[in-house]
Amino acid sequence: MQRLKINQDIKPLSEIRTGIANFIKQVHDTKRPVIITQHGKGVAVLLDVHEYELMQEKLELLSDIQTSLIQIENGNGVTHEEAKNSVLRRVRK
Repeated sequence: MQRLKINQDIKPLSEIRTGIANFIKQVHDTKRPVIITQHGKGVAVLLDVHEYELMQEKLELLSDIQTSLIQIENGNGVTHEEAKNSVLRRVRK
């Protein structure tokens, strides 16, 4: 996802209502989200579907890494040699 450009990517809801097709095109073309405001406060984000999917994949990976780190801290990890042997046993079957 591209970095947000504050002067271009933060829009009031009233402006979004009147030109939603243009904002969808902008999000698709720039790969940047549009922050939608109401009464001067951020209330929603308009995001390209592909960019959203990539963000979800990254979050899943980070969550898996965090889980792994916690397991290692709790002594539930395996050594490199044990992991290698386990994989080799599965491959040989």
